[in-house]
Amino acid sequence: MSSTERRVAIVTGGARGIGAATAVRLAEEGRAVAVLDLDEAACADTVDQITKSGGQALAVGCDVSDAAQVESAVARVADGLGAPTVLVNNAGVLRDNLLFKMSEADWDTVMNVHLRGAFLMSRACQKHMVDAGFGRIVCLSSSSALGNRGQANYSAAKAGLQGLTKTLAKELGKFGVTANAVAPGFIATDMTAATAARVGMDFEDFQTAAAGAIPVQRVGRPEDVADAIAYFTGDRAGFVSGQVLYVAGGPLD
Repeated sequence: MSSTERRVAIVTGGARGIGAATAVRLAEEGRAVAVLDLDEAACADTVDQITKSGGQALAVGCDVSDAAQVESAVARVADGLGAPTVLVNNAGVLRDNLLFKMSEADWDTVMNVHLRGAFLMSRACQKHMVDAGFGRIVCLSSSSALGNRGQANYSAAKAGLQGLTKTLAKELGKFGVTANAVAPGFIATDMTAATAARVGMDFEDFQTAAAGAIPVQRVGRPEDVADAIAYFTGDRAGFVSGQVLYVAGGPLD
């Protein structure tokens, strides 16, 4: 376990995939971790993995696009674990489609979860960070922020998160709070499996095809992203803020 000072972290979308891997990784760093997801019961596996390893974790159900639920969830974390000074805005959904097929609901759902959710969570947590004189915010962007066919909503949201991150870095830096973004490339998760299904490909074949276009010749794992997030949330990253780190296995074309 790291010697980093014990702090309380919130990881949204923490029930599975990158969020679960991040929650476990931050617990290994000595954090007490609140695992937030839309379905509180779905967080049980992540919480169990942390507690069985001697860590402290709390499952919290929350729709991050709902302001009242966000305020309630953050208050519950503060009461149950302590003031949250580390926030990982990871919650996300896909509603992929080509522009002419994309509904307004598809657009709004993705924007609400990714962008509105990150805004609401950051706003609720920053009060605790400012009071503590220390804070770390990490937003999950994506290589899709550069544009991706069939993802007008997702690409726009992920690009927007980079702008939000840089603005948070400028506004909150004087209070000891940093804000950075991690932009994964192809990571093998339930979400990429859903993309494979959407285009009619077997997931293993989909991963093989993706790996062939990646310089390191493999797809990413949730743990690859979690390691990058752990760095940004650490005490030693205090002079790194407003940055976007692509965790994509090599340069993007």
